[in-house]
Amino acid sequence: MIGIGAAGFALAMGIALALTPLVKKFAVKVGAMDVPDHRKVHTQIMPRMGGLAIYAAFTVTILLFLPWLPDSMLSSYDKNLIMGMLVGGTVIVLLGAMDDRFQLNAKLKFLVQIAAACIVVFGYDIKINLVNIPFGSAMQPMADWIGIPLTIFWIVGVTNAINLIDGLDGLAAGVSGIAIATILVMAAIMGQGSVILLSAVLLGGIVGFLHYNFHPAKIFMGDSGSLFLGFALANLSMLGFKQITIVSFVVPILIIGVPLSDTFFAIIRRLVNKKPIFAPDKGHLHHRLQQLGFSHRKTVLIIYGIAAFFGACAVILSIATSAGMGNWVTFIVICVLIFLLQIGAEVIGIVDKTRRPVINFLRGMFLRQQANTRSK
Repeated sequence: MIGIGAAGFALAMGIALALTPLVKKFAVKVGAMDVPDHRKVHTQIMPRMGGLAIYAAFTVTILLFLPWLPDSMLSSYDKNLIMGMLVGGTVIVLLGAMDDRFQLNAKLKFLVQIAAACIVVFGYDIKINLVNIPFGSAMQPMADWIGIPLTIFWIVGVTNAINLIDGLDGLAAGVSGIAIATILVMAAIMGQGSVILLSAVLLGGIVGFLHYNFHPAKIFMGDSGSLFLGFALANLSMLGFKQITIVSFVVPILIIGVPLSDTFFAIIRRLVNKKPIFAPDKGHLHHRLQQLGFSHRKTVLIIYGIAAFFGACAVILSIATSAGMGNWVTFIVICVLIFLLQIGAEVIGIVDKTRRPVINFLRGMFLRQQANTRSK
């Protein structure tokens, strides 16, 4: 299966490399252009809709491979997952492409995202119905009245989380690529053939597009790309809730830790500053890093590193769980990550530039310790 995945990666990357320049010309022709404003980092008009190249690379490759895959390799659930990603993904890409060109109303976008999630849930029966709870029995069943709305919330939430971090050249594509690579590694460990193929193909499309999107970018992915990648990630990461007993309930959250934590801190920041939750601002992670003096490229690479750290934690946690150590490792990982996230948020000022309660507390403890040492 690894060989098929490698072939799918190479084909998707080649298609994305070939199609992206054509998509760029198409975007310019139809007027899908990103104009700089006070919130945006770039200073010149750029074509968007680059997500069409990633989507086309993924879809064409999967459709070419499907007829040649043995029936024994794909379960009915796998086939439903693939079709749900293709059909629902098509709806999401069309929504994103229209928004790239016409700047659609936020409420309309939200409703279409819910519709795409419903296609996956009701059309192909992909939903969260089992969850691994630390310090409990291996897998706990979840009733549909909880699982269905939770699944829709997860898909829509992750879809928008990726969209929110799309603020620098190569940022959303790279962070999504790292998350997909994490899923690929975990799928290889678990022997999940269908997920290996889907992840490898999607990763190939991202890498091919990144050739044109990394700083200095020649084209932006636009909402057509960020929404599609978020939608695909939501579906693939949801496997952490689906009949895989070696995966803890926190693993899907770790896989997309960067966009989810950035979204969480954005909500807290707006509540603290008494602003509407959905009001745009320049306080996101990439904005704050640049305000601290990091260059465009270094900011992106720092966030790549953070995403890779989250991904490594997810893989380690999965391996530990399979070895029977998942409960305590999960508890320790959660505690360490919460502490590091709080410290990091205070250092870069992602919530508030002046409030640093944990850092001030630790500094006070250190100073008291030094004073006690001197008095002795």
